[in-house]
Amino acid sequence: MHEMHTIVSSDLPMIEQVSAHLLRMRGKMFRPTLTLLASAVEGQPDQRAIQLAAVVELMHLATLVHDDSVDHSVLRRGLPTVNSLFSHQVSVIMGDFLYTRAHRALVEVGDLEFLRILTTVANELTIGEMRQLGALDGVEFSEDDYFALIRAKTAVLVSAACETGALCGAPLYRSNLKRYGELLGMSFQIADDILDYTSDSTVTGKPSGLDLREHKVTLPLILARPQLTPASRRRVDELFATENPDERLINDVVAIVADAGGIDRARQRGEQLAQEAEDVLEPLPDSPVRSALTDAISYVMDRRS
Repeated sequence: MHEMHTIVSSDLPMIEQVSAHLLRMRGKMFRPTLTLLASAVEGQPDQRAIQLAAVVELMHLATLVHDDSVDHSVLRRGLPTVNSLFSHQVSVIMGDFLYTRAHRALVEVGDLEFLRILTTVANELTIGEMRQLGALDGVEFSEDDYFALIRAKTAVLVSAACETGALCGAPLYRSNLKRYGELLGMSFQIADDILDYTSDSTVTGKPSGLDLREHKVTLPLILARPQLTPASRRRVDELFATENPDERLINDVVAIVADAGGIDRARQRGEQLAQEAEDVLEPLPDSPVRSALTDAISYVMDRRS
């Protein structure tokens, strides 16, 4: 937390004000924790891991700021988003500020490999957002489309968090930890998408049914579609044709997806990826760090918020 504040510190009062709000909005620091764990796999982490962990979390915060602005979201983790508290202009510029400060800190680390990994990630995150915006025919969004999207929007940063950590203390296991992060990131996003169907706003800190409200197609609906009756499909089509669907329409579609088995099948896909992530850890030394990485898989799949 101290490292993050140092990186974003500025003489400009507005930046300090927005930064302070964002740091209050921080979540469970999942990605930087993975960086620190990966760096300790062989018991001798490099001190650079702390700065890299801060960079990873700031990049994640930048994506959230931009996403909230694009989606016109008003809440994030139970607090007002930057765009709702300040403005969309401030939100866009602040997201850019976080990215540039994160990359400035990377330059200070002084290793081009770290810069290469995380600059590539920044590019893929941007492409992922454009991929989502370009999905104009949402109800025809395929399973392949979905996995390409969640890899670009979520998994690449989790993977990089683990890979950069490995380079700070466990280079022999770089490929294992990179793949572990990718699989974990995809499992994380699937679990997050399921939560949008199963949790209320008091649990998640954001409005329930938000993805459907914003006409986003995620894995539960994709896997439910082949089982839909003509009447159910018409109701789903109605939601996507309605600019501002009401609660009744959203709740109807949630129930349709659940009754068609979409939520259960999505959970099974997530569990398959989670098992693959655990298998990738098998070559790592048996230690409390490896146990913690395994526990992270359970946390992702069992989370309620």
